[in-house]
Amino acid sequence: MHASTRFLYCLPLFACALAACQRDVPAPDQTSVPAPAPVADAAQPLDETTPELEDVVEMDSRFIVGISYPPEANKYPGLAAELHRYAQAARDELMQAVGDAELQPGTMYDLSLSFTTLLDTPDLLAIAADGSSYTGGAHDNPLIERFVWLVREQRLLTADALIADGAGDWRAISGYVREQLHAALSQRIDADELEPDERSRLMRSAGKMIDEGSAPDVANYQQFEPVPGAGGKLSGLRFVFPPYQVGPYSDGIQSVEVPARVLLPHVAPAYRDLFVQA
Repeated sequence: MHASTRFLYCLPLFACALAACQRDVPAPDQTSVPAPAPVADAAQPLDETTPELEDVVEMDSRFIVGISYPPEANKYPGLAAELHRYAQAARDELMQAVGDAELQPGTMYDLSLSFTTLLDTPDLLAIAADGSSYTGGAHDNPLIERFVWLVREQRLLTADALIADGAGDWRAISGYVREQLHAALSQRIDADELEPDERSRLMRSAGKMIDEGSAPDVANYQQFEPVPGAGGKLSGLRFVFPPYQVGPYSDGIQSVEVPARVLLPHVAPAYRDLFVQA
């Protein structure tokens, strides 16, 4: 993509990053930081080794960086460290590409990353990371990560710990997810009103991606969001799949909400109380 075209494409991204930070444009190669967000009484104070999360805006003739955090993220030092680590890894990858810019002269590189709060309760703080990074090639690379923080235990809730992983646990969840993804695929293809041969071809190729990307392997279910229910409990989990995992890039991010009634028989005993009891 020509440098001027890429630059014009990135201007809205930079404007959104500036709006998130609510301050003037900084000088090139500098980081814009807002005043620290107030910390809730129940939060743990940041120690000397924990970075305080601050919005970032950087821009020069080669790249644009915009990173924004919600104020809740600073309540828990361990969570703040996890978010900072993820953002820094994305920025390091971008700067590596910028360092090799002589290989692709005239390319504008960019990183847009937004952390947003999905759920904030006495038990859980769930934050979504969504964005994209352009480091060369035909299109941007999607950035998708989910962080579910156990407030009382002060650690991340992972898919590995959440599901008991006995015989059939991931197979049962995978079966439900796969059924929902295939149904959604069929609806999308039907809406296109394709010829029978073309419809059959797409169903086979896209169906194969679904079957592989939703296989009963914990590695396929690392990204999930809590779904709030009655009484402060969770009514289920929404598993999130980035482009290419269960469909082509053009299908974008896909997700499947799995209700508590399907999950509970397979959730580890320590975490069953988080969910509405079926």
